[in-house]
Amino acid sequence: MLWIKAFHIVFVITWFAGLFYLPRLFVYHSTTEDPAGLARFVVMERRLYRFTTPSAILAVSLGLWLWWGFGFRGLWIDIKAGLVALLIAYHIYLGYLCRELARGQKRSATFYRVINEIPVLILIAIVILVVVKPF
Repeated sequence: MLWIKAFHIVFVITWFAGLFYLPRLFVYHSTTEDPAGLARFVVMERRLYRFTTPSAILAVSLGLWLWWGFGFRGLWIDIKAGLVALLIAYHIYLGYLCRELARGQKRSATFYRVINEIPVLILIAIVILVVVKPF
């Protein structure tokens, strides 16, 4: 089980790297006007999303394996599972935003900066739940 835990942590880190960086690319994309720069951001965003998605799938799959393998019980694991579900929805929403930007539909840079903070807050909550197990 330690190998599963180690790889779970690795894939969580790679998933979060994408969740942190993709909205930052959106900020830069939304403030770019030149066609070459816009095209470059579309490619970068698509590639990062496609790289991050398998990491998300593996992180969640290995997390479920650990949950069932160790038989975790308590409110903390239920809350963590709910937060992971929010992260999955957030990840899917980032894919939607990638497609939106690829079509030339931009939102404000402030919007992308604000949504960039969502995974930070969820990460803090998950780490506290897993380490402290307050419930």
